[in-house]
Amino acid sequence: MKTLARLLLALTLLLTAAAPAARAADDLAAVKARMTARIAAIDALKLKGALGENNQALLEVRDPTVKEASTVAAEENKDRTTVYAALAKQQGVTAAEVAKARAKQIASNSAKGVWVQDDKGAWAKK
Repeated sequence: MKTLARLLLALTLLLTAAAPAARAADDLAAVKARMTARIAAIDALKLKGALGENNQALLEVRDPTVKEASTVAAEENKDRTTVYAALAKQQGVTAAEVAKARAKQIASNSAKGVWVQDDKGAWAKK
């Protein structure tokens, strides 16, 4: 009976310890799904000049007269921040380091005519 009780206690502790990791994986899957669903809207807003990519790998509103730009940017930036934090934890670096590296990738891969911010903070169309 004591062995069964110990086994159940160990199993409970193991499941309890694994639950946050499972939730984090589910949360990241949900983040990825939301980000994927927004890609077309973000690309369209960037091509309109309403959004730009800053040097911290976050979207920034460039034309506040486009109403949906603020909402899309806020939602995407929240998810990007979550992803950068998860990657930083996984890689043993800071979220700022992940974001800086990602900003360079985004700027390099951005379409012609998209607003991008350089390391010094200057904005230019690619």
